[in-house]
Amino acid sequence: MKSFNGSALFLDRSDINTDEIIPAKYLTEISRDALAPHLLEDLELDGFDPARDIAGKRVIVTRANFGCGSSREHAPWALEANGITLVVAEGFARIFRQNMFNCGMMAVELPAEDIARLFSTFAGRETTVETNVDGGTITFSADGAKETVPCSISGFDADLVKAGGWVEYADANF
Repeated sequence: MKSFNGSALFLDRSDINTDEIIPAKYLTEISRDALAPHLLEDLELDGFDPARDIAGKRVIVTRANFGCGSSREHAPWALEANGITLVVAEGFARIFRQNMFNCGMMAVELPAEDIARLFSTFAGRETTVETNVDGGTITFSADGAKETVPCSISGFDADLVKAGGWVEYADANF
């Protein structure tokens, strides 16, 4: 199972689409690692610089409808190539969300009020995230502030995460 712990990157915008996650011009790349330097390079967000802000981050916290737009596995692959294995948002495009789980990564939906509270408490701070997949919790901490939020994923998605993705799950079960 991949690790879902580490430093958080807060992206304060809804509707971040797959072309902003990884621009279409890179879809001809044949390795996931080749996608890594281009993650979020077309994202327009005040104060955000992908060259400065992505390095060392393992978790993204964002608003609603993350991963909308074209359906492609390249978007989760680009995240994973950068060490990001968990995205926490108000909601996801359905295909993007399932592609995350198929890759053994997590896309966790939280209510809008929880996301708003996380942004007001932790955005702009060096925030660490600890995920307890079996216990169904995610803990955010920074500078003495700490908050644990419940999260749930379906049993099958949890099985995919624990196996490391769909291919690994299928190899073990079929």
